[in-house]
Amino acid sequence: MKNTFGSNIQYTLFGESHGEAIGIVIDGLPAGIALDLDLMERQMEKRKAKGKISTQRKEADQVKIISGYFNGHTSGTPLTILIENTNVRSQDYARTQMLLRPSHADYSAHVKYRGFEDYRGGGHFSGRLTAPIVAAGSIAMQILQQLGVQIATHIEKLHDLEDVRFGQTIEEVETQIAYLQDRSFPTLDEICGKAMIEKIEACAKQKDSVGGILESAAIHVPAGLGEPFFDSIESILAHLLFSIPAVKGVSFGSGFDFANLYGSEANDAFALKEGKIVTKSNHNGGINGGITNGMPIHLHTVIKATPSIYQEQDSVDLQSGKEAKLTIKGRHDPAILHRAAVVVDSMIAIGLLEALCQQEAGMALIKQMSSNERGMIV
Repeated sequence: MKNTFGSNIQYTLFGESHGEAIGIVIDGLPAGIALDLDLMERQMEKRKAKGKISTQRKEADQVKIISGYFNGHTSGTPLTILIENTNVRSQDYARTQMLLRPSHADYSAHVKYRGFEDYRGGGHFSGRLTAPIVAAGSIAMQILQQLGVQIATHIEKLHDLEDVRFGQTIEEVETQIAYLQDRSFPTLDEICGKAMIEKIEACAKQKDSVGGILESAAIHVPAGLGEPFFDSIESILAHLLFSIPAVKGVSFGSGFDFANLYGSEANDAFALKEGKIVTKSNHNGGINGGITNGMPIHLHTVIKATPSIYQEQDSVDLQSGKEAKLTIKGRHDPAILHRAAVVVDSMIAIGLLEALCQQEAGMALIKQMSSNERGMIV
């Protein structure tokens, strides 16, 4: 039973929704990295609950770095991020603790942990645990930004409402990413964004929830990252993205639309642009053979409708062993797409940094071996 990701830089997630605190330990960060805490705060702000379209549980989400950081720089030892839970109402879950909430992890967690799991607010399975992921992701993002890498996510689809898509070229996507940086609600079309907000508010009034699709892009990612099979860029990013609560689908480039395309339509023809090799289209989402090709990494993430709804639902009572009716209490999101966008950005940043470290470690070994063969002192 583990909660750790990464080989080069390791991330260990800890805490529960209604525990004293949640957090993450980052092990393997080199010493001497200057951290932009303002960027971290801006990323955390994007994830916060706001207005009628989010849960009424308002958390300060003040990030405390309690180790591995000294005089404005990483110290090389494990960096520990702590975020205190300051606004919990555990009594909302006491009455129904033995009633299984549909589409939640209540039953699967009960079986795996033999009844010892923390059920309050979903415990360790809660979306609350994405807060430290955003904090950690902001550090990965800072490192990538020094290499020119930019990442952004918008709501591509909310139920039957569809936003403008990311473009095919680096220049188009660069402009769109810049636009998204200042958007409080992450859509490329402002009118569509307003319609989506109205849709979420309408669902809340009906005691229901709504899901959709997030579209992400990463530009200026170096070509050559990733491995052909088990550590392909798709494998690494999907591994991380599927760990986000409510994610039920991930696709790259044209994804499932490839089923409707002939090879002549799906292939990305190569061309030269200012002396660089590019592709004329980007159906493959910047990845060939599991390895980045220098074009924008383009992916889609399906987020299911929030399972916590206020309508009466069918359930099973674990204590009596009988079927029962469930009406939940507490504070819940009618949609999480707008809050999940920054979580997806964070996971992409963590995954790309992992692939970059793997590539750099390999290149450093090759350089050392080459130097030794030439009899050079290293």
